[in-house]
Amino acid sequence: MSKTIALFNQSGGVGKSTLTMNLGYHLAQRKLRVLLVDMDPQASLTNFMGLEPADISNTVYQSILLGDALPTSVDIHGMDLVPANIDLSGAELELVVADMRDIRLKEALEPTQNDYDFILIDCPPSLGILSYISLVASTHVLIPIQTQYKALKGTELLLNTVTRVRSRANKQLAIAGFVPTLHDTRTVQGEMTLRSIQDQLCKIGKVFSTIPRAVAFADASQEQVPLAIFNPKHPVVKILERIAKDMESLT
Repeated sequence: MSKTIALFNQSGGVGKSTLTMNLGYHLAQRKLRVLLVDMDPQASLTNFMGLEPADISNTVYQSILLGDALPTSVDIHGMDLVPANIDLSGAELELVVADMRDIRLKEALEPTQNDYDFILIDCPPSLGILSYISLVASTHVLIPIQTQYKALKGTELLLNTVTRVRSRANKQLAIAGFVPTLHDTRTVQGEMTLRSIQDQLCKIGKVFSTIPRAVAFADASQEQVPLAIFNPKHPVVKILERIAKDMESLT
């Protein structure tokens, strides 16, 4: 059965789009069929995957607002992509008065469910409608969380949103877990926050392997390729492989 996973955090700069692309790549390397969906008006994922958002006329916006079929760019680093661009920024306001807004993305994805083993949705860094409809469309939510005290405190709002979705709109939504990101082993705050994440959040969901801060991620994104293609021997590649393997066992 296909798993639709929303990568969700209301804070920006936690490595969400980077994680979406790289986990998708490693799942694809495990011979799984992977679709990435860019739901962020900033379109970072679309850009990281090698497309120029400003040059794309048909995006996920047309699917959720106009009911068009999903526009899919196929076989980019072994994955398929539903792109986004700045047009999606207007969707927040337009969806306020749209009929059946909660299930717009879910209905758009339904025709593709049997074509993929994993659908990864890159949510925008907000608690708004675009994130909400992404959670409604998902079977699981995966939460990247930076190993900083402020980020840990912010999970309360995030988890409240997940609870709100599970209470009515998507009662089957499961928490896939948490991925500590941008970890800096040189700081006391980073180490203390990581321990707090592992001790506190493990009661809610699995805490996956920790991803350290690495300049190579930015370099790979600039080259518009996953880290494993940019630098196959980078030590973080093994961590990403381990997380992807763990994700296969999600139920």
